[in-house]
Amino acid sequence: MTTTRTAPTAQRPAAPSRTGKRAGKRAGNRAGAASRAPWLLLAPFLGLFVLTFLLPIVVAIISSFTKVTRSGLFGEAGVTSEFAGFSNYAQALADGSFVASIGRMLLFGVVQVPVMIVLCTALALMLESASAKWPGFFRAAYFLPYGVPGVIATILWSFLYVPGLSPLFDVAKIVGLTPDFLGANSVLWSIANIVTWSYTGYNMLIIVAQLKAIPVELYEAAKVDGASTWRVARSIQLPLIRPALMLTTVFSIIGTLQLFAEAQVLKTVAPAIDSQYTPNLSAYTTAFAYNDYNVAAAQSVIIAVAAFALSFAFLALTNRKSS
Repeated sequence: MTTTRTAPTAQRPAAPSRTGKRAGKRAGNRAGAASRAPWLLLAPFLGLFVLTFLLPIVVAIISSFTKVTRSGLFGEAGVTSEFAGFSNYAQALADGSFVASIGRMLLFGVVQVPVMIVLCTALALMLESASAKWPGFFRAAYFLPYGVPGVIATILWSFLYVPGLSPLFDVAKIVGLTPDFLGANSVLWSIANIVTWSYTGYNMLIIVAQLKAIPVELYEAAKVDGASTWRVARSIQLPLIRPALMLTTVFSIIGTLQLFAEAQVLKTVAPAIDSQYTPNLSAYTTAFAYNDYNVAAAQSVIIAVAAFALSFAFLALTNRKSS
């Protein structure tokens, strides 16, 4: 009896159904939409960020390396732009008034920034202590000066600095003093007083937010160990608010070189303040009084680099000490 063998037939994979194709396509569309959604939501912010932040920086840097030449008496024969290399930077650094303004602001920062950081830290620690009364009210009261624009704050303080208008001079006469708040040797510290008054409350809130993040268990353990308020502040609070202190210090260093409104307003009542008293005021004067926008752009870049270098040096120094 003979048997016949049949060769096995290969089974073909089943073709995907239309329903499976549609489901896969819908899943792919959903995945693509999910990946695009964050960018669509960020698009308005990114557009404004590029337009109002990145683009001006790029234009300022390009302008600082450019020299504009106007032909004719009033420029009617044409305007030509050419690459100037570092000549604008050399001209800016050769300006003694601009260099002096940077040195003046460095002195300002060395004195004013530590004083303000100590004040805002002390206020934050007092308001977050267990014995503080009405902390919410006092937080709002200390923060209120920050809500006053710098120009308005300077005008308000100028009434206290000008003889004949300020009641402080009448009080000083009673004790035999003759203060000169707007003199050549004191006007810088009068400006420092305005800045400290304006920004201490703002920096205090940053430190308060860091203090509120400290776990309650640490305070309870310190209370069980019998630690005093000063010991809690020194051993628990101050080490744990170090990031907030670094942040406020960096903000203050950057703000020091950006000082403009206070000097611009007080210039009308203080002869000791000239048109190049601060770096920003010097760049403003170079651009809009001397119409030299390229040198003003170079001055602006120098100010930005100086602020970055000082902030980086401070962070490097503090990180080295902590390590």
